[in-house]
Amino acid sequence: MRYRFGEPTERYEEEFMTEQLDLAVRARAIEAVSLGDLLLQPSPINPEWIVDGEPEARMAEWSRSVDGTTTTNVWDCTAGRFRWFFAVDEIVHIMDGSVTVSSEDQPPRTLVAGDAALFRAGTWSEWHVPNYVRKHAILRQHLPSSILLALKFAGNVRAALRLAKGLGRKESVAPAPHRL
Repeated sequence: MRYRFGEPTERYEEEFMTEQLDLAVRARAIEAVSLGDLLLQPSPINPEWIVDGEPEARMAEWSRSVDGTTTTNVWDCTAGRFRWFFAVDEIVHIMDGSVTVSSEDQPPRTLVAGDAALFRAGTWSEWHVPNYVRKHAILRQHLPSSILLALKFAGNVRAALRLAKGLGRKESVAPAPHRL
């Protein structure tokens, strides 16, 4: 897909939409799953991270974004206490059970079914699972700054093209006077 300054943009917008549709078709536009029905596979916790007990973890990835930066998973774990390093941003929603989490800058906080939390990339957290916990997690990798800059530039170009085409303006038009 290429944008050429000064040329009509309809063709390029159509190419963009076609590319997006192609990506969505390859990735299935809608993915739905019953989270309780996923078959979880063993996902051992690094033994060096375990502080207490013998926690056993399992997980299943059920979706991945087209660009590969985001995954959605279900994870569960039996009783134990362990440290965990978050290499990517992770948003968790507790589905069942409970866990008490803490970090160097956060006091312990117990999360129960229905609670959600964000764990930022590059941080350590301690997890204490008293009995069992099951979570739905969304993991997002950060893009390199060069790619973010390119995406921002592309967005600015699209906005400028839309404005030049008149799509960015909303003009109020007064109704024509009624004549007999």
